[in-house]
Amino acid sequence: MAETQTAPEVMTTADGIPLKVSLRRALRRQRILSFLLVAPLLLFIVASFIIPIFEMTMRGVENPQVVNIMPRTVEALQSWDGKDIPDEPVFAALVADLQAGRKSKQIGKVATRLNYEQRGMRSVIMGSARSASRLKEGPYKAAMIKIKKEWGQTRTWALIKRESAPYTLSYLLAAVDAGYDENGDIARVDEKQQIYVPLFERTIWMSITITAICVFLGYPVAYLLANLPLRTSNLLMILVLLPFWTSLLVRTTTWIALLQTQGVLNDLLVWLHIIDNEGRLQMIFNKTGTIVAMTHILLPFMILPLYSVMKTVPPSYMRAARSLGANPLVAFWRVYVPQTVTGIGAGSILVFILSIGYFITPALVGGQSGQLISNLIAYHMQKSLNWGLAGALGFLLLVLVLVLYAIYNRLIGVDKMKMG
Repeated sequence: MAETQTAPEVMTTADGIPLKVSLRRALRRQRILSFLLVAPLLLFIVASFIIPIFEMTMRGVENPQVVNIMPRTVEALQSWDGKDIPDEPVFAALVADLQAGRKSKQIGKVATRLNYEQRGMRSVIMGSARSASRLKEGPYKAAMIKIKKEWGQTRTWALIKRESAPYTLSYLLAAVDAGYDENGDIARVDEKQQIYVPLFERTIWMSITITAICVFLGYPVAYLLANLPLRTSNLLMILVLLPFWTSLLVRTTTWIALLQTQGVLNDLLVWLHIIDNEGRLQMIFNKTGTIVAMTHILLPFMILPLYSVMKTVPPSYMRAARSLGANPLVAFWRVYVPQTVTGIGAGSILVFILSIGYFITPALVGGQSGQLISNLIAYHMQKSLNWGLAGALGFLLLVLVLVLYAIYNRLIGVDKMKMG
């Protein structure tokens, strides 16, 4: 007789539930509990970080003013070929939109939006809206051209048609010193009128310079802190952390007092006869002032990661290198430094990202030549109120940081970065 095979016995819990099912349920409950614990932090990050970035980015491409406030004109222009001045129906739609926009007090938004693209359009729109309120019947074409000669130019109508789309590239093009020419083609602005690309280049260059100076100054300080006796290193660490306990505004204005033409440093140089009184150095309200002040503020962010990594390097490695015949310099360069590269990477990426978006210090001590791109973003948000251009500049700055971060990851590797 053939032997009958019995099914393997299923392990169960005390209440009869299969063990695998019970384990899955326990793991599921654990994941749900873990998610609930981090949910408040996740919601905070989404509400205070992700959503504002998304909203500001959308500002750089959204274009609702013309299409929402002048819908009749937008619809009438759909069939316009762009070669000659539009016909009477388009002018009739324009008059109706201007009258409605002036009555609702919304026409100013259209005027401001079009003025961003072509200077003088604000006066054209606002002046036409005031005069159009007195027009009761057609023909409107000749009347509007008489009010403002710009209505007799195809350039004006091409601008309105182009900016009637709900989304636009105009802000992003302006953020890279480009725009649309009279033919509607994308073109770079004149080199003498370029603002944003040189400012992006200056921001990158100054951020790299500040990062390099922080590495140069922070590495020996961190090495000293890591190799001194604990009691002494703790005292020096307090001096490193002391700037965090002092107001940023106080630290920045202190540098103004030190570096200005009649400041402490120039007085000292004159007293030492290094320079004469007429040859005082201009070290503030320029690139020099920005670099000096930002290096002082960001230096602790370089020292702390370096110190935490250096504390993990066993001193026996250097003694072993010395015992094998290496002189102190070779032992330091070939044995010690490679083990601290992760700390250099962590401090560098931290200082660089902080400096590339810094605002307060360049605004106070940068003058005109020491301003960064963040200062121009703040200007468009607070003074010119061109939030679309501010959003485009912020978006490009974010993309730039992500690209540089990807390059850093490619060359060094984020997985090798350590904070301690």
